[in-house]
Amino acid sequence: MSTARERHTASVLTNGKVLVAGGANSGGWVNSPELYDPSTGMWTNTGSMSTARYFHTASVLTNGKVLVAGGYYGAGYLNRAELYDPSTRMWTNTSSMSTARGYHTASVLTNGKVLVAGGYSSGSVYLNSAELYDPSTGMWTNTSSMSTARRTHTASVLTNGKVLVAAGSGSGYLNSAELYDPSTGMWTSTSSMSTARRYHTASVLTNGKVLVAGGYNGGYVNSAELYQP
Repeated sequence: MSTARERHTASVLTNGKVLVAGGANSGGWVNSPELYDPSTGMWTNTGSMSTARYFHTASVLTNGKVLVAGGYYGAGYLNRAELYDPSTRMWTNTSSMSTARGYHTASVLTNGKVLVAGGYSSGSVYLNSAELYDPSTGMWTNTSSMSTARRTHTASVLTNGKVLVAAGSGSGYLNSAELYDPSTGMWTSTSSMSTARRYHTASVLTNGKVLVAGGYNGGYVNSAELYQP
């Protein structure tokens, strides 16, 4: 890449290219995105974001655009969101979230909306709030809150359309999990993991189960668990 960075996002676009956005390096926060073209093996610069940020999320929408939301900048946590259009290679601002947050998750639902959940905000506040972004209107609306405030968790869209949020940190390291049902807009608790963890990964397998692996809970974790919807 042209610019060294960490804590950025990487999104596979519908044209097969990869958009890397945001992050931070020794020079501060980064707003210069880059595109990787697998057909040439080369990186090229593309239009810059309005706001440099890291600990944000990037979601590929059903219309092919990329929604970047929240994150952290030198002045604090952000509620701002931007859209990248691969056809023009330009960014445009879209409406802001109700709550500034970083370390959150963003999940593209089967109805095309984006569910943002949890995270961390200024004043060392762990969040349990959730919001929905509607690409057809460009607007955010609040939806019901999780039972447990958390950050550095994972969110997995299940084959039944529900979203599984698992673990993270809040009042200590968490092993609890919750399910969001887009048809009702409500969260329900589900069984807890055996091991509390944050900074783990969660992968939806072809059989519909979710594999959670690794993480940190005061020590580095090598255990893995399966969730059966």
